[in-house]
Amino acid sequence: MSHLIIAPILLPIFTALLIMLPPIHYSPMRRRWVSMVSTVILLILTVCLLLQTQAEGVSFYALGAWQPPFGIILVADIFSVSMVCLTSMLALGAICYGSAGEDEKGSFFHPLFQFQLMGINGAFLTGDLFNLFVFFEVLLIASYGLLVHAGGKNKTKAAVHYVVLNLAGSAVFLFSLGILYGTLGTLNIADMAVQVAKLPPENLMLVKSGGLLLLIVFALKAAILPLQFWLPATYSAASPPVAALFAVMTKIGIYALLRVYTTIFGEQAGPLAGMASDWLWPLGLATIMLGAIGVLASQDFRKLVANLVIISVGTLVTLVALQSSAATAAVLFYTIHSTLVCGALFLLADLIGAQRGKAGDRLVPGRRMAQPALLGTMFVVAAVAVAGLPPMSGFVGKLMILQAAGSPLQQVLLWSVVLLSSLMVLIGLSRAGSILFWRVSGNEAGPERVLPLQAFALGWLLLAAPLMVVFAGPLTELSFAAAEQMRDIQSSIAIILGDAATVGEQP
Repeated sequence: MSHLIIAPILLPIFTALLIMLPPIHYSPMRRRWVSMVSTVILLILTVCLLLQTQAEGVSFYALGAWQPPFGIILVADIFSVSMVCLTSMLALGAICYGSAGEDEKGSFFHPLFQFQLMGINGAFLTGDLFNLFVFFEVLLIASYGLLVHAGGKNKTKAAVHYVVLNLAGSAVFLFSLGILYGTLGTLNIADMAVQVAKLPPENLMLVKSGGLLLLIVFALKAAILPLQFWLPATYSAASPPVAALFAVMTKIGIYALLRVYTTIFGEQAGPLAGMASDWLWPLGLATIMLGAIGVLASQDFRKLVANLVIISVGTLVTLVALQSSAATAAVLFYTIHSTLVCGALFLLADLIGAQRGKAGDRLVPGRRMAQPALLGTMFVVAAVAVAGLPPMSGFVGKLMILQAAGSPLQQVLLWSVVLLSSLMVLIGLSRAGSILFWRVSGNEAGPERVLPLQAFALGWLLLAAPLMVVFAGPLTELSFAAAEQMRDIQSSIAIILGDAATVGEQP
């Protein structure tokens, strides 16, 4: 049992506690350095964990040596560790940008940021549903504080809506866990898969109701239609580094959907197999189109980027509904691409708004930018990537998505919606770029300039777009290996519960 699995959870906790202690707490510069150095170490540890998982396969960490299914366990497979690694990469860009001055606009930015990382990493690594609920609550509590960072009416209003909706979601989550625990006698994901496979007929509808309640919870977390209405206002109101980190928040809901409805209610679940697909397929396609319409209708750049997040959510939900190895591989590749690029766009929106004076990032004529060439280049790279055009990573991701469709009907629907939404995104970004960079109301530029840390943060996230094309071969191999490992449910259960506890056999 490797202790490296728990490191992505423990490191942010200890970092947050260290930052709150004197003398570090009283020095802004010390807080920044401790937070940034800790995030770099976190990235190194997660990369090491990913390499270890690729070499050794699925492994788990039993806290207190309580063996599953009775104790708290963390499970490391290629997919979950890849998501933790992605979070670390995004966090490094966000914390560097925040350390350029944004962190001093409110209290406890760095401790809250680290607690948020702890919750996100725990949600990806946990091996049972109750602790998924616990980590959800940890990251949500931290996100409440981060959302109102720097204050303001818009932030407070968005935070109230966000808090109320997520409290309602948490209540539904508990109801579903109570139903599932009462019928299955366990909340360990691997053990639940075993119990569902031999479920007596009289309990089928009860377990199905619990599973569909989970679908509602994860749909709210992921912002799937019709539960997406909170996202544009919330993400556009958040401060830039917080909005960038929030780009991975919806992916936690997508990951939970994929994990639960592949492992617990997957092919081995008998009558309950694929019960979410009939809902996820149409809702995913509708979410894509709603996000694309939102991109065209957006009146400011931040709202436009928030709608791009909704498009990525719809795309990933549609892939989850397909329940195939090719679709699961596309989920991982496209998640990495969309999360990093959307995170970069939130930072870019702030830099553009700062140099346009009173116009900010609103899509109206504004003051001439002081650095139009630098910001324009970054805008073009991000726009090409997020629209799915060559030679950036979005093109490879879209190819994997289109190839994942199985039946002719799926091909027609998926290809039509994805390609039409890409065209609408291209039109929306072209409109935004022409207004922001070409429609100038004055000849004098302001004094604002991009700071070195801000340039590094934005460049770090945008660098993923070309690098994912350069290393497309290894990354697609990683994605397919993660997909095959996730869908090999028998082997995972045997590793976690023991050889006797395979699906369909009495443990």
